[in-house]
Formats: sequence, C-alpha cells, structure tokens
Amino acid sequence: MMGPYAFAGGTAVVTGAASGIGEALAGQLAARGSHLVLLDRDAGRLEAVAARIRAASPALRVATTVVDLADDEATARLAAALVAEHPETTLLVNNAGVALGGRFDQVTLEEFDWVMAVNFRAVVRLTHALLPVLKTHPGAHVVNVSSVFGIFAPAGQAAYAASKFAVRGFSESLRHELAQDGIGVTVVHPGGIRTRIAESARVGSGVSVAEYEQGRKQFAKLLRMPPEDAAARIVAAIERRRPRLLIGWSATVPDLLVRLLPGSYWRLIARRAAPATPPSV
Repeated sequence: MMGPYAFAGGTAVVTGAASGIGEALAGQLAARGSHLVLLDRDAGRLEAVAARIRAASPALRVATTVVDLADDEATARLAAALVAEHPETTLLVNNAGVALGGRFDQVTLEEFDWVMAVNFRAVVRLTHALLPVLKTHPGAHVVNVSSVFGIFAPAGQAAYAASKFAVRGFSESLRHELAQDGIGVTVVHPGGIRTRIAESARVGSGVSVAEYEQGRKQFAKLLRMPPEDAAARIVAAIERRRPRLLIGWSATVPDLLVRLLPGSYWRLIARRAAPATPPSV
C-alpha cells in the first residue's frame, strides 16, 4: 500500500492551468511546496497565473508552455520536451478539456475529433511520454480529470461523453498496471463547477444559436461550486491516493442513479437536461 503523496519538492505538470480548476490546482500545489510546469493555450491568462504564484512563492520553480492540445503533433513535441526538460516530475495532472454542444447528427466528424484530441488523445500522449520519468520516482502520481459525463451520457453530448468515458476507462486500467510500480492514479469526476469550459464551448455546425443559448442558460444554474473548492478536494485525493473522486452532488447523484438504473437512468435525468447543453467541466 502506497503512503501519502509528498508534495514538497516535487514537480507537478498541470494542463489547462490558465483558468478554472487548473488555475486553482496550480496555486494549491504551490502552497504545498510543489514546483510547477503549467500548460495552456491561453498565453495571457497562463502567464498571469504563473506571475501570481512566483510572487507568492519565490522559492519555487514555475515554468510555462503555451500549447494547443488539439494539435496532435504539437502535443507530441511538448511531451518529448517535458521528458527532456523536467525529469524531476512526480505528478501529472491531465486537466485540460474542451466541450462541444449538439447532438451527434448536428456536429461534424472534424468537430467530434477536436474534442477527442484535447480530452483524450492528449491525456494518452502526455501520460505515455512521462511514465518512464514517473517510474524513476517511487510514490509519483497521475490525475486524470474526467467528468460527471464520464459516469452518465446525456443526449447532446456524444463527443464529450465519449472522451470522458475514455478517460475513465484509461485511468482505471492504468491504475491497475502502475500499482506494482508504486505510482498512484486518481480519476476525477467533477459535477457543477464554475469554470470557463461552458462559455468557451464550441457549438456544433448543425445547432441553432437559439437552441444552444437555451441549453446554456439552463445549465448555468447548476454551476455552483467554486473551482478552488474542487481543487482542494483533488489535492486531498492526491495526498490520500484515492482512486476515484466524485465532486459535488451533481456527480454523486447521477453516479447513484446509474448504479441503480443502468439502462433507464436517462428517463429521470432528461427532464432537467437540454439537448445542446455544454458540460460542467
């Protein structure tokens, strides 16, 4: 059985670190003494986050890299650079994610693949590249952020649910494989967290603006938990080596429904769901 994860002195690689849960995680990991490698596609926000952490914790190393994880080749180059430049890495947090609103017949295959590239393929690429590094540090840890939509699959979210179910399955298999190497794996299923993913989500080419806006407004009512609270729960889960973390009632309730009614849960959820609604995280 692995002991608690040691934050102080380790280096954490965090994707999607310019806002939301990623930003909050970066700050809380730094507060526990972790050096940071922060990744995001938003250069301005990313540098602002790094500047605040450097000012608050001048003794820590805080590196930043701007990258669009939707670009498979750029992600592969990034992965190689991380291995070469940060062999001291002990924690990988695959947090970055994108959303796409619309039924499967309302989105293009290119739009669908964009979601899979960021939400799943980037997770696989970065994890595969950094595993040899992590294995040199017994007690290392991997965190993969799935979603409540990695527990149940709503109408209008085929791409997002597919990517997040994939993250869930990948994480569980990886956890079983890495236990013998002394590396922990936590898969996180956040519910209604106030992040920027919903407002920055793409709309499927076949979705009307009116339809999307109606769904977005309805879903916004559920986004209540501050990202700082979600990040605190993730940090605690890392330290305790928890294999699975559900965040918020909007994750725990669907999890229970799916367990009780695996083939018919949607009948109960559908009344509160909108077809083209963006996800919570």
